[in-house]
Amino acid sequence: MLSDSQHNRYHRHLILKDFGLPAQEKLLDATVLVIGAGALGSPALQYLASAGIGCIGIVDFDTIELSNLQRQILYGVDDIGKSKAETAAKKLNALDPEIQIQVFNTKLNSKNAASIIQDFDLVIDGTDNFSSRYLINDVCRFLNKPLIFGAVLQYEGQVAVFNLEDKETKVKTNYRDIFPLEKLNSVSASCSEVGILGVLPGMIGVLQATEAIKIITGIGKPLSNRMLTYQALKSEFYEIQISPSKRAYTNSPNSLEEVLDFDYEFVCQSSDSSNEIDVDKFEHYRKDKDTTVIDVRELEELPLVFEFDFSQLPLSTLEQKYKSLSEKKRLLVFCNSGQRSLQAVSLLKKKFPEKEILSLRGGIIAWKNKLEKLMK
Repeated sequence: MLSDSQHNRYHRHLILKDFGLPAQEKLLDATVLVIGAGALGSPALQYLASAGIGCIGIVDFDTIELSNLQRQILYGVDDIGKSKAETAAKKLNALDPEIQIQVFNTKLNSKNAASIIQDFDLVIDGTDNFSSRYLINDVCRFLNKPLIFGAVLQYEGQVAVFNLEDKETKVKTNYRDIFPLEKLNSVSASCSEVGILGVLPGMIGVLQATEAIKIITGIGKPLSNRMLTYQALKSEFYEIQISPSKRAYTNSPNSLEEVLDFDYEFVCQSSDSSNEIDVDKFEHYRKDKDTTVIDVRELEELPLVFEFDFSQLPLSTLEQKYKSLSEKKRLLVFCNSGQRSLQAVSLLKKKFPEKEILSLRGGIIAWKNKLEKLMK
């Protein structure tokens, strides 16, 4: 039975055709775990709490920074330096004191993921790295928990529902079916490297919350076996159908017990570490007259580098313009954090198998940090 305050709070749901009291009671009885209280988690959490999800779990070990506020709308300037999970819980309880909030102020890993996820009806993935996404996917698969995935970068976002059987086709897919580990070499950079339009995570986070409500109440058709992509600049949505993949379980644990000993961060490394060098070796090699140093960041990216000569050849154009690099025997490649430079190394090795091609581990950020320490 709903209390008088709940009748008033959820009145627009209660009078909604094909929703009403039965659907609202399902929401109040539901438990939803949101992993990541950042850009995607912020809007998803607020709408889940507003809708009346009875118990919401929040997993996040990070603290709030000024740079978060451009897109993480759950927080304000006064929250800088505070725990995201704990701050989010206080704000959600202020929105609705009658719902229960569970805080997990910890980093999700292979040791604790199953014990946290097992107590919730479904999971929303608001993380921003591949190791977490594969971990969450695998645990949800073995625990048979529906997983609502979201991702954002620059002007484009994606949302999909995994591990939920389609009622018509009886097919059930997961994150690995569309993103096999072997394809990681072709993935793009992170938001910290190439940026993100602040409103974009709001769109995707709200869609994630919408899918959760649909799954819990049984209304509509969830995005199971489909990925919906939103392109903000063109105001376009398009769908990708997902089918079970024979390659989906490459480098994958075969049981929940194997997850405990599975090193997701190691497996998700995007390339062979033998192609990487540290700052000291980078400094040594770049001074060699037979070396070309290449910046594969986009033209407008920071931090700028004026301390040494280099060729700027963005990764997005490398496939078309690589021939200009054919003169010297060694190529040193860098980007902001070392992710895209590894992708560039992989591409360039196919074009120039006779050359020595190396990536700066940690990118120009690591180089700047080392330089600043030496100057102190």
